[in-house]
Formats: sequence, C-alpha cells, structure tokens
Amino acid sequence: MSFRLNENFNNSIPFLSGYKHLKIPIIDSAGNPAWPELFPIEKINDLQRIVGPRHFSAQMMLEYISEEKAYLDPGALKFYIDDFDYHNSHIGEHLITGVSLYWDPSSGHRVSDGSVCALIYRDDKNKTAFIHDIMYMNVGDEDLHPLATQCEQVLTFMQRHKISRIGIEINGIGNALPEILRRISDAEQMSINIVQIVNHTKKETRILNTIEPMLTTGRLFARNTIQQTMLLSEMLAWSPIGSKEHDDGLDAVAGALAMTPVPIKTLINRTGLIKANTEFNI
Repeated sequence: MSFRLNENFNNSIPFLSGYKHLKIPIIDSAGNPAWPELFPIEKINDLQRIVGPRHFSAQMMLEYISEEKAYLDPGALKFYIDDFDYHNSHIGEHLITGVSLYWDPSSGHRVSDGSVCALIYRDDKNKTAFIHDIMYMNVGDEDLHPLATQCEQVLTFMQRHKISRIGIEINGIGNALPEILRRISDAEQMSINIVQIVNHTKKETRILNTIEPMLTTGRLFARNTIQQTMLLSEMLAWSPIGSKEHDDGLDAVAGALAMTPVPIKTLINRTGLIKANTEFNI
C-alpha cells in the first residue's frame, strides 16, 4: 500500500495555529493555590510530600525537570538502629503495616551482576518505607550449583526474618529459580509463597520511579547495618542514563518498594489469653 502526500502539505496551516497557550500551575508565584476549593494549600503540601519535587514540578507546576538531572543522595536516607519488634509490629515509634521481600538474581559469580535480596518494611499511615536488611550473594566460581546455593542462602534469610513470601524477578536466569526454591524449601519443610515478577521497563526507570520520590521527600529509612553494604556506594554512582557501576542492590530495593506488601499481623493477642473449656465428656 502506498500513500501520496498532499502537494500543499508544506504550505498547510499548523494544527491549533492562532490558539494561545495557557499554563496554570497549581500554585501561583505568590504561593496561592490556583483552585483553593479543590486543592487547598494543605492538600497541595501533602501531594508534594508524596510525589517529590521533580514529579511535582513537572505535573503540578508545569515545569519539566529532565530525568538526567535526577540523582540518589545517600545523605537523604534516615538511619535507625531499632530491630523490627514482632510482638507489637513496630520499628521504634513507627507502626509497621506491611513487608516485602524481593530477589534480583544473577549467577552469583564475581564476574556477573550482583544477586541481591532486599527486605522492606512499610508504614502506610505515614507513607514511609524501611530498608531493613539487604543481602548481596556470592558463590565460588567452582560451585557447580550456584542457583541452589543461593536458594539455600535466601531461605536462611527468610527464616531469620520470619518471612514466608518472596518476589523473584524471573527475567533471564531467574526463570529457573522458583522451581529450585520450592524444591529446596519442601526438603527443609518450609512453607513459602513465591511471586514471579517479569519486568518490562528499564532498570534505571524502575529505580527512578520508586526510590527517588521516597528519598527526596524524606520518607525512606534504612537500618544502620545497611551502611556496611554496597548500597550507599551504588547510590553515589547511580545515573538515570545508565552507568558502568553495579546497581543491583538499588534494583532489589526498587523491586521491593514496587511490590504489594504483605500485611503485618501482630503476634500479641490483644484480647488477652483464651482459656479452653476442658470440662466435657467423651
């Protein structure tokens, strides 16, 4: 099928020619909301706190900021020393409502990308997230079963944190992991739930859309032990246009943030002890 261009195409009038371009940012230059009845200043401030300055500028102030200017400042992380309290579902003063565990896999060999597991707790009321633990896995080059070795490490990690659900990126090498993990967990009599995740967007985009808004709005916490991992150096070296440096820990954190968290159920019986009735006849 062929098409013939209009001979007068080059002389045609541009679409919407003569129309004026109207831009109304959500806040004017004096700091007043454009539509106070729909978006009072308190609601706007909450919105800005959630989406971050870059998204807010582009979507609400109609001033685009290039993604290439985005970066991840490890100094914006809020560190804490508290462990997760399984009895009252708290980390310090924060009530934890959900948890996510995500595995970004590789062969685990030193010459390959990193194989990383990231554990994230969530406080939905305050829209905050806690990078509580992260595990970078390596196996020896002589290991004949590197994936099985990693699965054993992951199961130990899950047992230590009392987590039974894990998300695994199954692009590439990860495609074989769910079956291996299930087989080993069955042999160890562990009951686990595996969520298979296929990523279609670029790694840089996933990291940018999940970590950067949380970080720039002060809603991303990290346990102090995270400082002993490679995550902070990954943040310093990261670029939204790609980098030769490793960013597999960031990808695992982004995956955990993007997952639907498992609701946390407190272990305390708030109604007190239940006494069984033993006065019955057989």
